[in-house]
Amino acid sequence: MNALESVGFRSDGRLLALNSYENRVYQIGMEESAPLVAKFYRPERWTDAAILEEHAFVQELAEREIPVVPALVLNGKTLHNFEGFRFAVFPKHGGRAPELENRHTLEWMGRFLGRIHAIGALKPFRERPSLDIASFGEQPRDYLLTHEFIPADLNAAYRSAVNQALDGVSHCFARAGKVSALRLHGDCHAGNVLWTDDGPHFVDFDDSRMGPAVQDLWMLLSGDRSDMVRQLSDVLAGYEDFCDFDQRELHLVEALRTLRLIHYAAWLAQRWDDPAFKQAFPWFNTQRYWQDRILELREQIALMDEPPLWQA
Repeated sequence: MNALESVGFRSDGRLLALNSYENRVYQIGMEESAPLVAKFYRPERWTDAAILEEHAFVQELAEREIPVVPALVLNGKTLHNFEGFRFAVFPKHGGRAPELENRHTLEWMGRFLGRIHAIGALKPFRERPSLDIASFGEQPRDYLLTHEFIPADLNAAYRSAVNQALDGVSHCFARAGKVSALRLHGDCHAGNVLWTDDGPHFVDFDDSRMGPAVQDLWMLLSGDRSDMVRQLSDVLAGYEDFCDFDQRELHLVEALRTLRLIHYAAWLAQRWDDPAFKQAFPWFNTQRYWQDRILELREQIALMDEPPLWQA
């Protein structure tokens, strides 16, 4: 509340912590206006330049009337400091989770993702990273192994599974060939989409980075193979109204899922000293957790050997 007062807002004392673990995000009631949302960035994760590049991308999308929620410009800035913490302020935007089993919803989502990617392809990020095998697979694997998170009796099995999985990822990227990288949302799951009667609003571009377009599509797919083929067809029916899709990227769907699984385990491990993580993820770092990760990786190894969802 003091941080918002430092940029000209007076709180009425209402404070609600929102569901965020990487950063700290609060809905704060205002005396003379609708509530606002303040995001306090985890120290040392992003440089100021990388955060500002994300803000500029979202603002670029908003200026093209794409439904996103950009940071407010206050005193000429979107990124602020208060007592050593960096923060940004956003208008509150309500909504519900999208009904991804609905074909109309998937096509609608596809249209807006196509518009986002059409803008994202206009120029590259300079300050934000790319989604690649090294940063999302090899480095997370090395962190888990060198910091001894894997139980000793499972270490050999995990090491074997993760190395085979990363070999499979490399083969998938080789089969896809050289695909284009563009500015992405980066973490486009249902929790980062707010749905209203006017359609979707995309929020939380904190993981925005360069990468293949399919990274923003595959997390909308679930179920068995036939389900995912139908869902992808619905998404692309809307997507390709605004942006061409390179079907070679279908070779990357299970590879990107594999990278996310490895990266997620390491993300939890790297944050494990944060008390909020121990409270929110009590099942992490147990014997059962690592047994399940080994089985999961073995399943992904098999899935990466299968043909893409459809042949180009």
